[in-house]
Amino acid sequence: MRALIPRNSLAWLLIAQLVVLVPHLPRLPWWLAGLWLGCALWRVQIQRMRWGYPGRLLRVGGLLLTGLAVFFTQGTLIGLDATVMLLLLLFMLKLLEMRSPRDALVVIYLGFFIVATAFLFDQGIPLALYQCFSALVLVAALVGLQQSPARNDPLAALRHAGGMLLQALPLMLLLFLFFPRLAPLWSVNLPSNSARTGLSESMAPADIANLAQSPELAFRVQFDGQTPPAATLYWRALTMSRFDGRAWSQDRSLERRAAPPTVAEGGPLHYQVIAQPSGRSWLYSLRGSSSDTPQVTRLADDTLRARMPLGSTFAYEASSYSAARLQPDGLSARERQRELQLPASGDPRARAWAQQLRAEHASDAGLIQALLQQFAEQPFHYTLKPPALGQHANDEFLFDTRRGFCEHYAGAMAFVLRAAGIPARVVTGYQGGELNPRGGYLLVHQFDAHAWVEAWLPNSGWTAFDPTFQVAPTRIERGLEEAMREEGSFLAESPLSSARYRGVSWLNSLRLGWDDLNYQWQLRVLNFRSEEQLALFRRWLGTADWQRVGAVVLVLVFSLMLVQAFIWLRPRRLTGTPAQRAWQRLDRRLRPLGLGAKTGEGPRDWQQRISRALPSQQAEIAAFFDCFVAQQYAGGEADAAMLRQRLKTLLRRLPRRRTPGLSVPGKAL
Repeated sequence: MRALIPRNSLAWLLIAQLVVLVPHLPRLPWWLAGLWLGCALWRVQIQRMRWGYPGRLLRVGGLLLTGLAVFFTQGTLIGLDATVMLLLLLFMLKLLEMRSPRDALVVIYLGFFIVATAFLFDQGIPLALYQCFSALVLVAALVGLQQSPARNDPLAALRHAGGMLLQALPLMLLLFLFFPRLAPLWSVNLPSNSARTGLSESMAPADIANLAQSPELAFRVQFDGQTPPAATLYWRALTMSRFDGRAWSQDRSLERRAAPPTVAEGGPLHYQVIAQPSGRSWLYSLRGSSSDTPQVTRLADDTLRARMPLGSTFAYEASSYSAARLQPDGLSARERQRELQLPASGDPRARAWAQQLRAEHASDAGLIQALLQQFAEQPFHYTLKPPALGQHANDEFLFDTRRGFCEHYAGAMAFVLRAAGIPARVVTGYQGGELNPRGGYLLVHQFDAHAWVEAWLPNSGWTAFDPTFQVAPTRIERGLEEAMREEGSFLAESPLSSARYRGVSWLNSLRLGWDDLNYQWQLRVLNFRSEEQLALFRRWLGTADWQRVGAVVLVLVFSLMLVQAFIWLRPRRLTGTPAQRAWQRLDRRLRPLGLGAKTGEGPRDWQQRISRALPSQQAEIAAFFDCFVAQQYAGGEADAAMLRQRLKTLLRRLPRRRTPGLSVPGKAL
């Protein structure tokens, strides 16, 4: 006959299952929560013997319906979201199939696995703390399953689970620091349709305006040494060389070409970036950057790429030469044709203006300066609320509305330069950043998104120009918030964002403190890779040799085993009333002599048995038991202090070990 699952153990199982499912619920359809409630109710009714277990036909039908539900909800049965959802559904349905403690163990083990899958979607500190609580509840359910029905105590199970996890904590830290680093579970890439907020592969009106309204974090960056001024920080992400008359887009062929020749000038600037998940592979770098991080490559357009889309936070190091000259020796015929490409028609006034500038300025550099001067002197306005543009967008912007944001200025300038015969491209990325004085690093948000122009000049190569600086220098020098102060459009669509209230000192201090805590978490924990581990070994042990490291690990593991053995073998804490604690102390002392108290044995019977075995201590034995009986049964006529004194006197007279002349009547249990 199978052993049944105790009622209290089932309650622990239901609580543990609910706790494990909570982090996944925001990503799941509403009916899934209703399904769990239905399964839990059915399981309770089974326990109360009012409903029966589902039959084979119902179980098979439920399995098929589960697969169909996942397919129609996610559109596929393959992929991260679909797999996790299917696992969660099976985790719920397993409640109805539990018949024995062995089946309950399967549910608990599945719960541990589901706790780990939550980190595929989020690795933040709040979730990590919550999952520690989830692990505690699961271990408590495991302990409760092992308790006998007569001693099933939910609080005792929780205390025991907490003790077990605390004892496992040193071993967990040891494995984290010294075990060879493997790719973390959360490095699994998200599906391609799960792109996060970020730059777009194409640039058309309103794209970057939408990003400018987003307070989401794009990346953090830490410099070796002093942080450069924000006005000099142009973070490259994409270059756009194709123009179809409305939108600029990438040239995919650049991703298959080697990086162009770069003439490094000046000293290198070293920095480390921690990029937030974007679902894209592009990274963020300063001009003339290269990286030794194995998962990072440099493309022909002087941008960096990760080998896989960023499904989680990604840390990399880079070195930049801000005065570097890119392709100063010239462009190939194919490259020049690509960087001069324009549609056959469209924007006639902008084309005519470009020809006029060409006629007035023989040199490319002179023409560019004249164009920038026009942006500075004419009544152009920087705004996040530009008017809509029609068919000839560049004409309407340059000669009619003259109101726009960085995307308008960069796109219009690149168009005019190409029409004048100067190779040009649009660069999109981010500009500036917010310094966090607590950690000494920069925060770059989505509202720092920016676009500027690169033009190719003889002997100089690709040279950056920012027309936005001519119109709104405050945007570059002080950031978007200051530039939009008069218009009042900064984060207007995100009134609850803490970044909008940076002027409130105490609120801003809390925001920066919390961000620094998250930065250290990502830097020290989430991105603790093999390189950081080897550096830690060299700093602590003076070497990264695995033989020496292995010896240290063995010593530490042996030390932990000794500590654990001490914890297991130490006497249990005495509990109960003073009389009961005195009884337990005497029993603990007499058990090695074979005179411990038997199950169900009364105090006078135990006294007689001890007195026969130890006749020379009869007086002390009688004094203790008289006081014990008075304390325990006779209404407390003897006080606790007297009982402790009688016990102390008796313990001093008792032998420490069994002697050949010691007579032990009976056998103590």
